[in-house]
Amino acid sequence: MKWQETYNTWKNHSKLDADILKDLENIEQDESQLEDAFYAPLEFGTAGMRGIIGAGINRMNIYTVRQATEGLALFIEEEQGEQAKKSGVVIAYDSRHMSKEFAIESARTLGAHGIKAYVFESLRPTPELSFAVRHLQAAAGIMITASHNPSEYNGYKVYGEDGGQLPPKEADDLTRYVRSVEDMLAIEVAEESEIKESGLLEIIGENVDKAYLDAMERVTINPDMIDRVANDLTIVFTPLHGTGKMIGVKALKQAGFRNIELVPEQAESDPEFSTVKSPNPEDPAAFEKAIELGCKIDADILIATDPDADRLGMAVRTAKGHYEVLTGNQIASLMLDYILRAHRETGTLPQNSVIIKSIVSSDLPKSIAEKSGVKTIDVLTGFKFIAEKIKQYEQDYSHTFMYGFEESYGYLVQPFVRDKDAIQALIMSAEMAAYHKERNYSCFDALQDLYHEYGHYKEKTISIKMDGIQGAQKINDLMERLRNDSPKSFGGIKIKEIEDFKMGKRINEDGIEETIDMPSADVLKYRLVDSSWIAARPSGTEPKIKFYIAAFDDSGVAVEEKITAFEKAIQRIVEDN
Repeated sequence: MKWQETYNTWKNHSKLDADILKDLENIEQDESQLEDAFYAPLEFGTAGMRGIIGAGINRMNIYTVRQATEGLALFIEEEQGEQAKKSGVVIAYDSRHMSKEFAIESARTLGAHGIKAYVFESLRPTPELSFAVRHLQAAAGIMITASHNPSEYNGYKVYGEDGGQLPPKEADDLTRYVRSVEDMLAIEVAEESEIKESGLLEIIGENVDKAYLDAMERVTINPDMIDRVANDLTIVFTPLHGTGKMIGVKALKQAGFRNIELVPEQAESDPEFSTVKSPNPEDPAAFEKAIELGCKIDADILIATDPDADRLGMAVRTAKGHYEVLTGNQIASLMLDYILRAHRETGTLPQNSVIIKSIVSSDLPKSIAEKSGVKTIDVLTGFKFIAEKIKQYEQDYSHTFMYGFEESYGYLVQPFVRDKDAIQALIMSAEMAAYHKERNYSCFDALQDLYHEYGHYKEKTISIKMDGIQGAQKINDLMERLRNDSPKSFGGIKIKEIEDFKMGKRINEDGIEETIDMPSADVLKYRLVDSSWIAARPSGTEPKIKFYIAAFDDSGVAVEEKITAFEKAIQRIVEDN
């Protein structure tokens, strides 16, 4: 069916939602907008779906949400059975436009199938949704969020019964069910009042909050040290208009931290994220308000969480008195160094400890872990792969999980959550800052010590957007060219080894191949002879391709020069595409 036919079907539908009809009328004179809204369905993949809010099959709206939930309902009915229907689905949502409405539409769609839904009374973080699935022994979870995307976006993520995002096989099965729902305008939904009366819709909140906070007590390693330092440590915290405020402040206070200053302009939820260009703690500009407040009160550490509070960013005070925004890799390195130090000092580090990180994350944490005799496991990008490993270790007792992270500002300390958890990271960052404060040190000083001991590591991610109908094809063409006509060097430094995670093989400079024991993923990683590396990966949720750069050398100046050289080499590759 051509996009024009699909548009006309929507336009002429007798029962089309009034807001959707109004949105259609607003864009009906702009053919390019109409084509983009109707040329193809919003992609539902392993990470769920994410898109601009509006009318059309390529937009986030009540109909695309119903279609995704209808697919989940069919998946539960046909793959999991009656008990799973009774166990139900937990639904949480963030501060974005239409988030609550999408949550209720999901519950109504499930209710039409006789599947119970637990819906939070108000906005909650993604990690609490992951926790709630486990705590309530539900069959699945739905999180309505677009993470740190701009305000015009929203999204939909599905979690399995273990509280993790679905692994590849289950995600593929669910995707097939979603795609089998041909007419999203004809999906039956139950009345909200009816499913409330029948018990198929249960509103949850305070009891789950309490259980989550009770579990959070396990994150703290050295409460005595926190108590000694708490009066002297000042923390600035901003939830960037999202879900982190309520549960984050409670968790900090429960852990013993007393001097917590919220950035007032960003403490309340706001779907427009009006004080920032992007509500993304990866972006240093998101810290402008926090830095202003930090300078006024002489804060030790500045912490930001993204709108659904699964990612955390940090700014630390330097020796010159200004604040430097750290990368996700730097935060992970500092956090891991403290966790292992604290466990060594308290004698609580298990013999079979393991950390888990993504293949595009820094190698500095691996060096830190090796010093303590802790093994490092690399997995594909996506916290579900970290969750899979945690589940495996719980079953076979081969390792004890100590820490997991991704370079994109996601961290997990304790596995009562099976996704990245900025609330756990919030507590651990504060504890880490207190540890260094007691030694008249800052987190910035501690980072310099790591570089002095292990060498200088610096990473940079380049995201290149390729929008519209042609964008996906351009990204595919670029990846195929890299795969079939591989560069021999980057920035004048020779490639030692190529890892092709789509083909599942590792090829060294002599052409010798070996198998990579991981699921297939469209990622290429080039390991260079100087221990630097470059990776290329199309985004799973946005129309962009990402290049990850990791430089290593003995000095900060040298790694900066390498980053610049690698970046220029990548730019030439993209321009030649």
